[in-house]
Amino acid sequence: MVYRNFDLEDVHVEGAERIAEAVAKYDVDRFVHVSSYNADKNSPSEFFRTKADGEKVVRSIFPETTIVRPAPLFGFEDRLLHRLAGVTNLFTSNHMQQRFWPVHAIDVGQALEVMLQDDSTASQTYELYGPKNYSMAEIAELVDREIIKRRRHINLPKRLLKPVAEMLNRVLWFSTMSGDEVEREFIDQKIDRKAKTFKDLGIEPAELSSLTFHYLQGYRSAAFYDLPPATEREKREEKKYLHVLDDQ
Repeated sequence: MVYRNFDLEDVHVEGAERIAEAVAKYDVDRFVHVSSYNADKNSPSEFFRTKADGEKVVRSIFPETTIVRPAPLFGFEDRLLHRLAGVTNLFTSNHMQQRFWPVHAIDVGQALEVMLQDDSTASQTYELYGPKNYSMAEIAELVDREIIKRRRHINLPKRLLKPVAEMLNRVLWFSTMSGDEVEREFIDQKIDRKAKTFKDLGIEPAELSSLTFHYLQGYRSAAFYDLPPATEREKREEKKYLHVLDDQ
């Protein structure tokens, strides 16, 4: 996401610093800082670099800060499933081959609630991610199957798409793909194995494919709106056929 009046440094670092200073000043008991997966000061992505800088700043001011790094989220009004289901997500790069573990927004919300109630989570870092690794192309295929439509994705080289995305964000009043988002299409999610996870909070995260119908039914045409979920349809199709094994 690109911010119109503030850059990533303003939001991810200076904004987080101000909040942490207020937490320390007013002796707040618990502070949970939501960062991002792949937060790394050496990342080629400015988004990931500034997220790492934000983590460092809040921990230096308030050492008891709990840091949370969620994977790309899916749920109502997300920027993953809904973006792939919409007609405006036309141009992409890297052939949608970036890989990550998508996580249900509801599970992340539950995890945050547990952290606020459990003092043992103070000063800890959590990587919150789903149970299955996908490429963006694989998720796009799931989305197409669920909405019973075929969305077109045109792949452009990064050297072309990145400057075009940056230019569009300067001239258009509404948010579009940013140059940094194009950069992130070439970065797979990396998990910090030293960080804690959902398991340490006693939470079993949901798998993306089990919830696509719940969030994407509204993208179907009227003719297919009431059909059952894609996975259930496939099971019904399998029952139509009798498989006979011939050992002779």
